[in-house]
Amino acid sequence: MKKSQHDDKKIETLDPKAVMNSKFNEWSRMAAEKSLVDPSLYAKYDVKRGLRDISGKGVLAGLTQIGEVVASAPDGTPAPGQLIYRGMDISQIVQGFTADNHFGFEETCYLLLFGDLPDKEELAVFEKQLAEFRLLPKRFVHDAILKMPSKDIMNAMSRSVLALYTLDENPEDISVKNILMQSVRLIAVFPLLAVYAYQAFVHHFEGRSLVIHHPVPELSTAENILHILRSDSKYSELEAKLLDLALVLHAEHGGGNNSSFTTHVVSSSGTDTYGTIAAALGSLKGPRHGGANIKAVQMFEDMKKEVKDWNDDQEIERYLARLLNKEAFDRSGLIYGVGHAVYSVSDPRALILREYAEKLAKDKNMGDEFRLHVKVEKLAPEVIGKTRKIYKGVSANMDFYSGFVYKMMGIPPELFTPLFAIARIAGWSAHRIEEIANGGKIIRPAYKSVASRRDYVPLDNRKFNKHEQK
Repeated sequence: MKKSQHDDKKIETLDPKAVMNSKFNEWSRMAAEKSLVDPSLYAKYDVKRGLRDISGKGVLAGLTQIGEVVASAPDGTPAPGQLIYRGMDISQIVQGFTADNHFGFEETCYLLLFGDLPDKEELAVFEKQLAEFRLLPKRFVHDAILKMPSKDIMNAMSRSVLALYTLDENPEDISVKNILMQSVRLIAVFPLLAVYAYQAFVHHFEGRSLVIHHPVPELSTAENILHILRSDSKYSELEAKLLDLALVLHAEHGGGNNSSFTTHVVSSSGTDTYGTIAAALGSLKGPRHGGANIKAVQMFEDMKKEVKDWNDDQEIERYLARLLNKEAFDRSGLIYGVGHAVYSVSDPRALILREYAEKLAKDKNMGDEFRLHVKVEKLAPEVIGKTRKIYKGVSANMDFYSGFVYKMMGIPPELFTPLFAIARIAGWSAHRIEEIANGGKIIRPAYKSVASRRDYVPLDNRKFNKHEQK
């Protein structure tokens, strides 16, 4: 069957953009329809969707010595969560460097990369190397960041990481030594890639002054972030210490989280460091992963307008129920910042951050908002338990407080997820080295095809309406 000349003339008179938009509407319906899999087949073939079973426990896909996420007791019963870096409980690590009154992110990076905590001399050498690497050529900043501003900082960071490939004399060398050098350099420059991309964003899209500060070698990673972000470079000691703490808590979360698993998968193909880390950034950008804290902050902004009395538990519960019923905020049915794929009783990162968030809230005169967060943290699991069938407990996660902390510090929402990346590059680097050092096979899990077999139909015998084909 062929189109008539009348049909051709009719199409020619239409707006080409309108024609293509209509065609893509049709194509999208076809693509979506042909992509759907009967949900009952997942149970039939015992497929673990999301590589997790119904209780949330992950399917064992590998072995690691870098990080561990613990959510149950030895007998399998739910227990307060633990986060382990190289065999060390994160709570002990935090208590250690805070008691010594020094910044913890640098020694945490060292621990994740090399497997042990550094002594004073080793830490000093490592910090000096980070300072030396914490520089970008002026032409790179101008050409790769400022000349190509992006409305999304994570995308800008991905592009910059790929551009760094061109500055590397041995970008394809995947020896552990070379990957380690590339990793330390990326840990050093990630704050610059993120903050400079943000400065380009506000200058180009919001018409504000362009501020580019050079990093200061003597400052820690957290201090340098605040220094290059703020036009006056001013920050308090509490702000720097709390940002440093957030970086430590975000630095690693086991090999099974989406972006670290992405790092293992892409590294197993034998590709270069820059392509691998760009892929991890793309994974972290997703609102189900690194972008959740922005949603949590936006949800609380809506809650503050809708809930008149922040001390009224019943009014808060009614709002939370509306969230679950898709009647409030973004109608997603989610209470952002509550619940986790692994943790059930508690997320240790949230507990640690809550303690320090209270100090900053007092300093910023935002105690009322902090107390609202505490109430929601307590009430949300109860509301969820009343309205939904859950297979494990739910509790506040890291995102519940991290966005609130960043907001109190005046950090713009556009940098919430990039800050996550600035921290997690340490964990990604350690996982990449682990994958390469162990010389494993390329990662290729199985997908079972459930499509019915069909014969090829010659072009002249095909009908325009694909739904009529048998």
